[in-house]
Amino acid sequence: MPATPPPSETEREFGPREQLAIWLLLGSAFVVMLNETIMGVALPRLMEDLEISAAAGQWLTTAFLLTMSVVIPITGLLIRRFTTRALFLTAMTLFTLGTLLSAVAPGFGLLLVGRVVQAGGTAIMMPLLMTTVTTLVPERQRGRLMGRIAIVMSVAPAIGPTISGLILQWLSWRWLFLVVLPIAALSLLLGLLRLPNVGQQTRIRIDVLSVLLAALGFGGLVYGLSSIGEQANGVETLPPAIPILLGLAALAVFVWRQLILQRSDRALLDLRTFLTRPFALSVVLFAFSMMALFGSLILLPIYVQQVLGYETLEAGLVLLPGGLLMGLLGPFVGRMVDVRGARSVLVPGSIVAAAALWSFGLLSDTSSIWQVLVSHLLLSLGLAGMFTPLFSVSLGSLPSRLASYGSATISTVQQVAGAAGTALFVTVMTLVSNQAAGSPDAVDPHALAAGTRAAFLLGGVAATIGAVIAFFVTEQPESRRV
Repeated sequence: MPATPPPSETEREFGPREQLAIWLLLGSAFVVMLNETIMGVALPRLMEDLEISAAAGQWLTTAFLLTMSVVIPITGLLIRRFTTRALFLTAMTLFTLGTLLSAVAPGFGLLLVGRVVQAGGTAIMMPLLMTTVTTLVPERQRGRLMGRIAIVMSVAPAIGPTISGLILQWLSWRWLFLVVLPIAALSLLLGLLRLPNVGQQTRIRIDVLSVLLAALGFGGLVYGLSSIGEQANGVETLPPAIPILLGLAALAVFVWRQLILQRSDRALLDLRTFLTRPFALSVVLFAFSMMALFGSLILLPIYVQQVLGYETLEAGLVLLPGGLLMGLLGPFVGRMVDVRGARSVLVPGSIVAAAALWSFGLLSDTSSIWQVLVSHLLLSLGLAGMFTPLFSVSLGSLPSRLASYGSATISTVQQVAGAAGTALFVTVMTLVSNQAAGSPDAVDPHALAAGTRAAFLLGGVAATIGAVIAFFVTEQPESRRV
């Protein structure tokens, strides 16, 4: 009788200690990601209470995205250099401190500082979670864990506006932070007492020039894309072309620098991840998915309130069932990926998401709120079928030495794509609405509905291209991850 082969190193290590680490990371990541979209609905209240303009108030979201886009590219190197425990405590300390500053802020200045500090913690958390799962979890169980990450990445931003609307219906905007503060503090305390160190560390020198180029490149691109959406809403900003061109130029130099540094394993963001075809295609699909998610999150509340005439709370509640659906489907989709493979869920998911965006193109100023709800549920169903297999294929196709860089790359792409989706949807909606009304000062619900249709139809075209790409995404055999 042949001897039973010994379990792999990964399987031997995935015990209660490692499971505790992953559950702490999952819960904490959900809390920090919730804050990415919680401020949008609160902007009118903040403008009134703090006596600030829309241009100033918009910075509470823009500065958050900018900080994320600057810090995330660095996390791939940080994860290799510092322990899981040290990075987790740093991330949750920053997030808790930022939440406290925001809650007690006497004015706009300290509130903005608090949001930036919050974003610094958020930026570290997601790549840390993805890398830890990829490193520790055996391949046969990875789909289920990736399903839980998909819940964090998709549900937390989706329900942010709903929670914000519920709080603002009865309480001050400060409660947006006071509700989160004890949860963040508890996560920090649990991490301090119970979180173990997992994985191995490598002493690597940080290339300061790469950090500066990444900050200028990704920061400039996200700021420029966000400015397009702000200008479309009548907010005075720097001409978007300037930061976008500056960001693209810095990114070109950044790529050249990384290609040189990765020869000696010193790159800030190792680009050899893109030599793995499943990872490269998955990143493209991630971009399409995040554009659809964040574009719809910004557009649907505007449509529901300004076209259909509903209140802020009702607009937030329309998005809630879709967010809950993605959360409920996460574990089920994860099991499907483990049993039947990623493509069995990814391909139909991408087709459903494309169909949902096309269905949004049927909206008018006389549409029922139920039509919006059903279309958003359809989109949530499609995205739920995409996020989990994309996490599994993209990170699972990389060798362990590139896992941290892969997770940092995915998180960076998500931020840039989210900003791009917001800018694209809002700009198209505004331009078409103004044209339909004949004047920016005369936009009525009928014209605004026309702009909404145009934006979602363009999203439908992009999602259809993504659905075609999904057919070419294949899983990398473990023997080829070298």
